[in-house]
Amino acid sequence: MSGLVRKVVTVVDEVLLELGRPVATPVRRVAAAAVIRNPWAGRGFVADLQPAVEEVAPDLGQLLTGKLIETLGGVDRIEAFGKAAMVGLDGEIEHGGALIHTPYFGNVLRELTEGTSIIVFNDDRLPAGDPLTVPLWHKTAAATRTHYQTVQIRIPDAPRADEIVVIAGASSGPRPNARIGDRRTDPVVRLADLENAAR
Repeated sequence: MSGLVRKVVTVVDEVLLELGRPVATPVRRVAAAAVIRNPWAGRGFVADLQPAVEEVAPDLGQLLTGKLIETLGGVDRIEAFGKAAMVGLDGEIEHGGALIHTPYFGNVLRELTEGTSIIVFNDDRLPAGDPLTVPLWHKTAAATRTHYQTVQIRIPDAPRADEIVVIAGASSGPRPNARIGDRRTDPVVRLADLENAAR
């Protein structure tokens, strides 16, 4: 991966008040991003992306997960995670997907954070300076709604047209003042019941 990474950016969002009310559990949300040269840039349509994925994605997974762990103060401080990619305008969405949607990145992120959930994601093709929202959910219980949240990242000079921004996100706790329950406490809701109740 030598010479591939141009810069690493870490964004920390710490929520203390929501509508003027202190949050029950102060939460830090982090997005760690690596701005890299697109390994397929200038090569036209590349049928087999796998060789570059195997070479690049594991190192990115270790680098970015390490930043999350360092910023949040340890693996035990990570409760939710997510991943994302921003592809520069000369690349394909598939280039970003190749780097984050295979086990060469996802399994590394999951193992290092001691997670078991499928990792929620976002990817897009964007010009430099556009923001991207990174979704997060619980690292071991994906259906836990309290941890459905996002963290946004914007890098003014990235991605350039021939670059990809690869992002790992994490949160130290639930959404601020979360109170909508979860699947363990939900009533059974069927469309027919709702239609009958409206009559």
